Amino acid sequence: MDFVIIGGDAAGMSAASRARRHLPGLTITVFEKTQDVSYSACGMPYNIADASSDIEALVVRHAQVFRDKQDIHLLTGHEVTKIDIHRKQVSGITLDGASFSHGYDKLLIATGASPTIPPIPGVDLPGVLPLKNLEDGRKIKSFLADQPVQKTVIIGMGYIALEMCEALSARGIQVDMVKPRPGLLPWMAPELSTVVIDTLSAHHVGVHDGHHIKKIEKEASSLRVVCKELTLSADMVLVATGVQPNSAIAAAAGISLGAGSAIAVDSFMRTSVEDIYAAGDCADALHVVTGKSAWIPLALRANRSGWAVADSIAGKATALEGIAGTAVFRVFDLEVARSGLTEKEALAAGFTPESVTIQSRSRAHGHPGATPIWVHMVGDKGSGRLLGTQMVGHEGTAHRINAIAVALHNKMTVAQFSQTDLAYAPPFGPVWDPMLTAAVQLMKQI
Repeated sequence: MDFVIIGGDAAGMSAASRARRHLPGLTITVFEKTQDVSYSACGMPYNIADASSDIEALVVRHAQVFRDKQDIHLLTGHEVTKIDIHRKQVSGITLDGASFSHGYDKLLIATGASPTIPPIPGVDLPGVLPLKNLEDGRKIKSFLADQPVQKTVIIGMGYIALEMCEALSARGIQVDMVKPRPGLLPWMAPELSTVVIDTLSAHHVGVHDGHHIKKIEKEASSLRVVCKELTLSADMVLVATGVQPNSAIAAAAGISLGAGSAIAVDSFMRTSVEDIYAAGDCADALHVVTGKSAWIPLALRANRSGWAVADSIAGKATALEGIAGTAVFRVFDLEVARSGLTEKEALAAGFTPESVTIQSRSRAHGHPGATPIWVHMVGDKGSGRLLGTQMVGHEGTAHRINAIAVALHNKMTVAQFSQTDLAYAPPFGPVWDPMLTAAVQLMKQI
């Protein structure tokens, strides 16, 4: 059997490695359009923050290791441009312009996601850079090393944008953020968003939301981001306006798409076409709260879904339950976390949501070093079910959210969650954990 994989990042190489362990005699061919496979994309902002760190340190395993140690036919610099589902064949072009084609018995599409580049005049100017893959990271790090960058404008205010605020500030660079829509993160509760904005302001980051960007232009040796009522000068512009699934090749082949125009898959990662799977950031997933298709590209899902495909290829079919959209990131010394639905998302899914926002402490009363924790919790008025939670705090926030994720996977009610036996010791939290306090308050409304 010839197992062909399009894409050599997290999902693709996880599938290839696990398939090799299951089936030592299997022919495995991976086509990757770049020269990079198996690297820590999530680590790029932290690597960029340190001028002395080599960005190649983010590479987990080099391509040649897969070839030599696992006998995986890994072809870098090979971009697949077409899937012929009738002939069971993929075809494409190499970096040097040569054409290629290859047949398959089983196919995995693991093409990931690409940065969403807004149609702004000047977005292609030198010094205007996105950050998604390792090559993007190399370009940013090289630009910072070669150019006297003192000011940067970040277009966008998502996870990567906020993490890059810290990274660039750590290098003594003044940062301004700008985006067309009002508000920081569209999913964040206003009370929590205020905390994040206050943290950004305390670190001298300019937050300019609600400004439509007309153009980016070159002025002498610097750049200018021109809005209707605002102009920001910069030595470098970072475009961080989100990502989109690389699903066009699947759609062109007649494979069905799901939420967010990602490739639609079932719990076994099977697409609408027999013998074709999809995994990672290019594929959708079942949301454990709504029971519907969702596209939330995150690292754990990519690796886990790659494993599931390999298991199925080996005849050990593994179904994945789904996702809760659990995410965490850092903004300077602030931890931001979420899992599940916002009120707006819950309403759109057919629930009758109610929410509370509480402020508690990271340590017991009287224990030195305590800092505030804010918890925003959403529940369903009809069923009492816990629907989602957001948290912001300077310590003890990032790992607390995992308890919420477990509760969502098990479809717990707010009342049931309020009875969970969470750990207590003065250095780690109050007797009534902030999450339990929020649950008790939310019970009064649902």
